[in-house]
Amino acid sequence: MSKEQDNKAIVGRWFEGFWGKQFNPNIIDQLAAPDMLLQYSLHEPRRGWADIKAFMTDFRAAFPDLNFWGAADLIAEGDYVVGRWEGGGTHTGPAFSDFLIGSLPAATGRKMHFTGTTVLRLVNGKIIEEIGLDDGVTALQQLGLITALARADMR
Repeated sequence: MSKEQDNKAIVGRWFEGFWGKQFNPNIIDQLAAPDMLLQYSLHEPRRGWADIKAFMTDFRAAFPDLNFWGAADLIAEGDYVVGRWEGGGTHTGPAFSDFLIGSLPAATGRKMHFTGTTVLRLVNGKIIEEIGLDDGVTALQQLGLITALARADMR
């Protein structure tokens, strides 16, 4: 297997175990570097195993049906793997204050479904960073944290 194929296999396992329907917290210790950076526009950047585990534990408590999946084949070049994804969940759990723009009170029942693209960098078979660009505006609108201005209001 080539380095790119190995990296794609690792990222595939990561997407399934970290972002997929069934979260496996052990996947963080198995596949991530101890000081991994996790960065998306909706949340503060997270660094390291403990911070990343706390983030996902809280995210999944607030959105128990949280699930993201691949929307296209992974692309790998050297140390980088790029993946397109979609997913979301329903806020039926406790209050959630991790969004940069605001918080949700407990169990709003609001659903979010959005898409994004993620670039992961691996060194020696470990993920050292995951930086994603997501359609956070769509998610935040669906959750009621931002509202669209009517065209008349923008004139």
